[in-house]
Amino acid sequence: MTLVRARALDTPVDPLTGGTLRSDQDVSLLLADGVIVERGDHTTLRAAHPDAEVLDLRDGVLLPGLVDTHVHYPQVRAIGALGMPLLEWLERCALPEEARLAEPSYAAAVAEEFVAGLVSAGTTTALVFGSHFASAVDALFTRADQVGLRVTSGLVVSDRNLPSALLTTPERAYDEAVALAARWHGHGRLRYAVTPRFSYSAGDAVLAACGAVHADVEGSWFTSHVNESIAEVGEVARLFPDSPHYVDTYDRHGLVGPRSVLAHNIHPTEDELRVLAARGASVAHCPTSNAALGSGLFPLLRHRQHGIRVALGSDVGAGTGFSLFKEGLQAYFHQRLLGPEGPLTSTDLLHLATAAGAEALGLADVVGDLSVGKQFDAVWVRPRSDDPLDVCLRHATSPEDALAKIFALGRDSDVAGVWVGGRRIKTL
Repeated sequence: MTLVRARALDTPVDPLTGGTLRSDQDVSLLLADGVIVERGDHTTLRAAHPDAEVLDLRDGVLLPGLVDTHVHYPQVRAIGALGMPLLEWLERCALPEEARLAEPSYAAAVAEEFVAGLVSAGTTTALVFGSHFASAVDALFTRADQVGLRVTSGLVVSDRNLPSALLTTPERAYDEAVALAARWHGHGRLRYAVTPRFSYSAGDAVLAACGAVHADVEGSWFTSHVNESIAEVGEVARLFPDSPHYVDTYDRHGLVGPRSVLAHNIHPTEDELRVLAARGASVAHCPTSNAALGSGLFPLLRHRQHGIRVALGSDVGAGTGFSLFKEGLQAYFHQRLLGPEGPLTSTDLLHLATAAGAEALGLADVVGDLSVGKQFDAVWVRPRSDDPLDVCLRHATSPEDALAKIFALGRDSDVAGVWVGGRRIKTL
């Protein structure tokens, strides 16, 4: 057993439903087999468990492990290509890089870099957009399993409007997905996600094959893109003249439900929001990507008014890095620019980056906060002495203010420790 003594911040109750920031300046968590089994005063817990190893983290701030609900594994080397809208960026930057993952050794190297990027940023759980190549998806799952991350991912499928090397057939899309799911779905901390790239590149036949995989692989997830840019939305409307809206292109194939996370949704109609709410689907908000591509400002209030779950995604590589602290800060900026929707608080940002993501991924009973009964997935923020974040944390006026400093100034170099299931996977 281990006693983790720390200054801890988390959001076990959604701020939207009256939750507040849970702040303990000096709390101890008793871990057994990676699970938090007791939480309370250190003196009391130490007396009850005198043989437990003590891990003292009080010189930093302990947060729940961060949860990224939309990030692209093949695009880690494409980060930072600025100045283009979505479809042009895909053609010039993302897709040529993704085609290179056909080579197994190249895919293995990228998988190692990608997983290292997640860990470095304090991300312990991620819904990952995989590769168009089954061998590359194997490489991702292999590396994530070795490191111990919680990863949900799958084969990306398309049959049009992409380079020929990235296209497949409905039959192959089904067969390769089912084979990958047989190897990895439910293995350790890994799960399978049915992943058509987006309806612009996946016609009805491939989407029907995706629906069949989703139905045949018990407990599988579904993820894709929706309503990201005006040009994309217009093209999807042209390609699916019988669909009333973009969301319907997925919904008509049984893909939209409680185990669905759609990325972006910057330009939804009211009908689409009603469908997403009725199906219990979630949306991944990716603010740095939205800004970098000029896609638009995410209407968070409209989603909340419909009761749709929203969490954060880094959207590497259109996004500008793996850090969910950066995404949280950009989400704050975007909502400020929308004006009437009102500002987000630092408590909102922590919830979006942790518990909301866990809920969106069906893991709210497992991770997302530091409560008794949860796996110990955690991030220890400890900036270097006299770093601006260190200075600001020492002079913070409240726990909420300290948390705001972390989102405003936090970088990967400030993440001094990362644990998944009680096992430390990053040490500075």
